[in-house]
Amino acid sequence: MSNVSYHISNLLEKMTSTDKDFRFMATNDLMMELQKDSIKLDEDSEKKVVKMLLKLLEDKNGEVQNLAVKCLGPLVSKVKEYQVETIVDTLCTNMLSEKEQLRDISSIGLKTVISELPPASTGSTMTANVCKKITAQLTGAIGKQEDVSVQLEALDILSDMLSRLGGMLYSFHSSILNCLLPQLTSPRLAVRKRAIIALGYLVLTCSGNIFLELMEHLLAELKRNESTSATRTYIQCIAGISRQAGHRIGEYLEKFIPLIVRYCNVEDDELREYCFQAFESFVRRCPKEIGPHIPSVMGLCLQYITYDPNYNYDNEEEEEEEEEMMETENGEDEEQESDDEYSDDDDISWKVRRSAAKCLEAIVSTRHDLLQDFYKTLSPVLIGRFKEREENVKADIFCAYISLLKQTQPIQSWLQTSEAGSKEEIPLTMLQNQVPNIIKALHKQLKEKSIKSRQGCFSLLTELASVLPGCLADHIPALMPGIIFSLTDKSSSSNMRIDTLSFLHVLLCNHPPEVFHPHIKVLLPPVVTCLGDPFYKITSEALLVTQQLVKVIRPLDKSCAFDVKPYVKDIFSGTLKRLKAADIDQEVKERAISCMGQIVCNLGDHLSGDLPPTLKIFLERLKNEITRLTTVKALTLIASSPLKIDLRPILGEGFPILASFLRKNQRALKLSTLTALDILIKNYSDSLKPAMIESVLTELPALISENDLHVSQVAIVFLTTLAKVYPSSLSKISGSVLSELFHLVHSPLLQGGALNAIIDFFQALVITKTANMGYAELMKQLTSPIYSSPGVASVNLHKQAYYSVAKCVAALSSACPKEATRVASQFIQDVKNPKSSAAVKVLAFLSLAEMGRTMNLSAQKELKAVILEAFASPNEEVKSAASYALGNISAGNLKEYLPFMLKEIGSQPKRQYLLLHSLKEVISSSPADGLKPYVEDIWALLFNHCECTEEGTRNVVAECLGKLALVNPSQLLPRLKKQLSSGSPYARSTVVTAIKFTISDQPQPIDVLLKGCIGDFLKTLQDPDLNVRRVALAMFNSAAHNKPSLIRDLLNTVLPHLYNETQIRRELIREVEMGPFKHTVDDGLDVRKAAFECMYSLLESCLDRLDIYEYLNHVEDGLKDHYDIRMLTFIMLARLSTLCPSAVLQRLERLIEPLRATCSTKVKAGSVKQEFEKQDELKRSAMRAVAALLTIPEVEKSPVMAEFSSQIRANPEMASLYESIQKDSASLPTTESMDTS
Repeated sequence: MSNVSYHISNLLEKMTSTDKDFRFMATNDLMMELQKDSIKLDEDSEKKVVKMLLKLLEDKNGEVQNLAVKCLGPLVSKVKEYQVETIVDTLCTNMLSEKEQLRDISSIGLKTVISELPPASTGSTMTANVCKKITAQLTGAIGKQEDVSVQLEALDILSDMLSRLGGMLYSFHSSILNCLLPQLTSPRLAVRKRAIIALGYLVLTCSGNIFLELMEHLLAELKRNESTSATRTYIQCIAGISRQAGHRIGEYLEKFIPLIVRYCNVEDDELREYCFQAFESFVRRCPKEIGPHIPSVMGLCLQYITYDPNYNYDNEEEEEEEEEMMETENGEDEEQESDDEYSDDDDISWKVRRSAAKCLEAIVSTRHDLLQDFYKTLSPVLIGRFKEREENVKADIFCAYISLLKQTQPIQSWLQTSEAGSKEEIPLTMLQNQVPNIIKALHKQLKEKSIKSRQGCFSLLTELASVLPGCLADHIPALMPGIIFSLTDKSSSSNMRIDTLSFLHVLLCNHPPEVFHPHIKVLLPPVVTCLGDPFYKITSEALLVTQQLVKVIRPLDKSCAFDVKPYVKDIFSGTLKRLKAADIDQEVKERAISCMGQIVCNLGDHLSGDLPPTLKIFLERLKNEITRLTTVKALTLIASSPLKIDLRPILGEGFPILASFLRKNQRALKLSTLTALDILIKNYSDSLKPAMIESVLTELPALISENDLHVSQVAIVFLTTLAKVYPSSLSKISGSVLSELFHLVHSPLLQGGALNAIIDFFQALVITKTANMGYAELMKQLTSPIYSSPGVASVNLHKQAYYSVAKCVAALSSACPKEATRVASQFIQDVKNPKSSAAVKVLAFLSLAEMGRTMNLSAQKELKAVILEAFASPNEEVKSAASYALGNISAGNLKEYLPFMLKEIGSQPKRQYLLLHSLKEVISSSPADGLKPYVEDIWALLFNHCECTEEGTRNVVAECLGKLALVNPSQLLPRLKKQLSSGSPYARSTVVTAIKFTISDQPQPIDVLLKGCIGDFLKTLQDPDLNVRRVALAMFNSAAHNKPSLIRDLLNTVLPHLYNETQIRRELIREVEMGPFKHTVDDGLDVRKAAFECMYSLLESCLDRLDIYEYLNHVEDGLKDHYDIRMLTFIMLARLSTLCPSAVLQRLERLIEPLRATCSTKVKAGSVKQEFEKQDELKRSAMRAVAALLTIPEVEKSPVMAEFSSQIRANPEMASLYESIQKDSASLPTTESMDTS
């Protein structure tokens, strides 16, 4: 300790030296000391250091002063509170000093101290006391109004303090307000501006009363309208407050907007500009409250976006002549003649136009629902203003139009159904009709000198070509000169060229090739020149364009009369130069490889002698770790070319390299290599030698495993190709590949694509008749684990594995029909044999099911009896397998089996459930035409069972009814509808569930009919029976998730009932006594859960139809509900913070409380393990929601959030949870989505 004091007193002594260098070095050393965490000062040293530094602030040398100020920062956290107060007092006094330099340095000192004060959450009283001291002094300084520069500094420091520590100053808020309001009328503009900034920070944390006082004051002043300049300031102030705290100003908009609208018509351009800025901030920050005023605001914007009183845009011809004259005379004199006393510099009307354009952009980007109106009223006006003369304004007009195009982007295809398009298409059609006007307005500007406006044109056209692919096809001749001009113009910046090339790329991708053919001659040379550009970004874009151009000049998918010969040499040599270069940017290397791959693929037959050397370069690139992946893809492209490019020069050396890639630990490389090998084997089988193929085969066993089913699938597809093209090589497939395959078949994870690939492979394999891989051998290998160990097998193999094995058995049997009958009889014997284990019976039934689906098993006379007998088996697995078998066998032979099944359902009440499951299989997997004759019988039978008391049976009946309705919708749907009025709630719930099964995510003929009557089925959301309401919600959720077009237009009527179901109903909560304990049961929980799931689905598909504030009210309730529902609402909240952040910001205060409560709950000490796990899961989920909220821009301005996040940092448990969630989200894909369908 004494050592430190000694060192510091030494430094202090040097600081008094007359030599400024000594003082400078000593202060610098002191700063180093203070920055160490370990330093502790005793009271005496503290005093001396503080005194010395304050003295040095008045040092004659500026550098010493600067260092002294920097020392204050680290000093604040090292000294006691009263010392900090001394520092602050001195600094505040210095602020009012006569010397300007001292004032400046002191204000920097105050800012440093404020930024170093510990935040409120640490609970230190120092910050509060120091802030109060500073605030009292500052409000005094601001109020005295003696010296403007003092006022400005004081306002600046006050803003700093309010933004960082506003919450601590609440006792001063009203005095701060009283001190700031008079400054709004200060004669100095700078003072007014800073006062507005300070007010903006004040409204973030001030209480409701103070906010009310401020609003009343602004309203009164606006109505008084003392002078235009004062009114300007008040409107700027309102805009500033709305930008900072939009959620608070919303309720006052009704009063403000008419006043601001009135001021728009005052002849004062600056005032108008501020009015539009205020409108823009309202539109962005209070979307709900501004809703009713949008038409009037938009009208004003459209009126003033064309407001240019001092310029005459008469008609186009005059303007053009004028332009020519202006070019000759430089324009200046000509202006003067017409209007001597007026100079262009006074004209600020462009600011009005710019703010109107920005306001329009805000309206367009927040009001997706008004899209059609925008195209009627707004689009033509904006297109008309593309001729704007002021560059900055033009840029904003382009931005607004691009924003409109982005809103028009069609929604992802999975939400679109064939007829739902009508609503979405109208804006697209309207846009299509306006394309000629857009081109007319833009094509001249593409040759203007101004780079900024050309870039604007290209970004607008790029967006247009992406939103409406093909829409520019007729206008290519008008656009070409502009594109070529921008590529060849010497004065074009590199960014200009890059933008032009990227537009050209989008244009080439989105339009049919024929439209470009007349222009290739002029277009190609500038593009090839760009290939040689020294700037790598230009080269890289030019390679993309060239690659696309190659596809355009010679499309391989259709015949084309265009003669490519004259262009091949240029394209080839330009690309080759880039392909050869080794010292070049990585991106250029990769794109050069892809581009050359495309050239060889599309134009290989024109390259003759150049081909082998080019392929040799590819071989070099294959050996390089950085370029190998791109090269593999390029080779795949070349190998699949219909031109049959001769690859022999590189196959011998290339094949082993490709084989070695299968060993590498890079997944993308493995997949691409397998695809490449597959194509090579298909198209170049005659050039391959057995040794080459063997090198690949040795690598395959390692790739086939359940750890990565996709890689396995691609590897098996490759094996299948091999079996078809090179059957002889299969004898070399060592046992290891097959054993891996059987291992995979018996894995519980196998399904979908990988399973189908294995089935194809077995079929291809058994046809090759390779030794020891025949039918019997494969069957034995497939079924051995199930047959080998009686009784044990059912434990070892997962249920999924039985289905996989059965599918493989059926595939082998259909490939060898001679063996099939024998095998089917064998399976029937296995089932009849009383010694067979349950596992063997299950496999036998499943295999019969898969075989029966495609083959006619009517020769097996005992089959029906055997299945019915199995229905009585004690083992559940055997029962359900038998039911599955009956269904599939019937689907393969309706005539023989369906009448038998229907008769059994009628006569066997005990086996109904299993027989109905069989019927479900029949309806699901039979073609509609085959079922038609039996529909009436099945329907009648099902209706007898739709009031069954057993819920499981009712669900199966519902699924059968729904899938049956798809067979003949026009006749059957009305019958379901009629059943809605049935007296029995069971019947109603069955019918509603049946409708759920008619909705699928693919377009179906039933959709049009469903759309007409789904409203009637949704009326069951008001059903008196709880269970009916629950299934109605499940049906609604399925529609919202799979086919939103069915319900979009009904939301206005349905949403109130949906929201109604999210409420907790006291009358449904009951107490159950369990021995000595009382246990509460909430019967309404399932219905509420279903309602919240529906709300989540609507977020994804119908966001634009929801009143998000109403929606948030119910999310808020859910945050305080039962465990399951809280879990759901946390996920909803996370999703909402990405989808509509501004609405969430407005409600932040109410949303944070339940999150905070969840994150800080403690589980009672004696609770069971499940309770702990449950709470942990809840906390994690809540913390995920918090993390999502923290990603909203501007969220840190909210005091509630700031306080909560500092609370999280301060609490070790919460902090570690938050960190682990940050890590998870870094490793996950970005969108967090939940599938509740």
